Amino acid sequence: MRELKEIYRPIEKDLREINNLIGASFGKSENRSIAYMGKFLLDSPGKRIRPALAILSARAIRPSVSSAQLIKIASAVELIHMASLVHDDVIDHSPTRHNKPTVNSKWGKDVAIALGDYLYSVAFELVSECDNFDIVHCISLATKAMCEGELIQVCERDNLNLLKNRYIVIVKKKTASLFAASCQTGALVSEGYGHYNNALKEYGLNFGIAFQIVDDYLDLVEEKDRLGKNPGQDIGVGETTLPVLNLLQSIPVDKRKYLKKLLASRKNKNALKEIKLMLFDSGAALRTKEQASSYATLARKKLDVLPDSIFKQSLSELTEFIMQRGWGRARRVAS
Repeated sequence: MRELKEIYRPIEKDLREINNLIGASFGKSENRSIAYMGKFLLDSPGKRIRPALAILSARAIRPSVSSAQLIKIASAVELIHMASLVHDDVIDHSPTRHNKPTVNSKWGKDVAIALGDYLYSVAFELVSECDNFDIVHCISLATKAMCEGELIQVCERDNLNLLKNRYIVIVKKKTASLFAASCQTGALVSEGYGHYNNALKEYGLNFGIAFQIVDDYLDLVEEKDRLGKNPGQDIGVGETTLPVLNLLQSIPVDKRKYLKKLLASRKNKNALKEIKLMLFDSGAALRTKEQASSYATLARKKLDVLPDSIFKQSLSELTEFIMQRGWGRARRVAS
């Protein structure tokens, strides 16, 4: 399995331009505080998966597509993602991300909320400059879906009777919608045929579901230094994720009451260790892997309609990368 840097190699120049444009977007502000906070965010860039998907999708259809519009769209997608993370950290009371203080822990929730709003506005300014109604519509719908997903998720906190179908609805809206829009807008920039556009949108949607399942799994089993934030954060705010739902279904009825007690203890580190061991011993970890893998496989199949290219190959390898991220090494022993 190749590293992310290798997967991104065909578009490394595009990704540099995206970073430059995002940096320049902050630099245009006459307010020093905004420029400083922008630099703070850019010092922890994350994996840049969403803009990479936009670039790869566009070039998988038309390798020679002009960069100008594409870079703006991909940058806008990343800014929307950054805005959602800043707001998520406020909602979840998160102290760290990427092993650094979050905006809300460094400057307070008022600043974080305002900064998130600012990031959204910069993103939509870039989108509007592309003068393409279909792209504006696509990204607007995805942003609306993200907000709906976040709201539904907050309303469903502490609901241990959450249905798996309901969980998938939340994930589709909150996470997968932006992945789908990233791929779809890339296709729209390349003016691809309808079947290409639909295939890439479906690829992004299924990719996003797999990505979130892996993320939810890692929140329970990963160590803080690799996760970049405190593990067990979902439990800490009362969110019921797929690994927890699988665990509840995988253990005898008499043990469910004890598990619910552990889940209710919120930020108890010992409780998290017990839940982690139960996840592996019950087979719920394996079940979660199978479910994530099914969505990743479905995403890859959606690429079959595309012509063979290094860009299509990178899209395919990204699905393998996210699965490797979740199950690349043994995590049986609670740490």
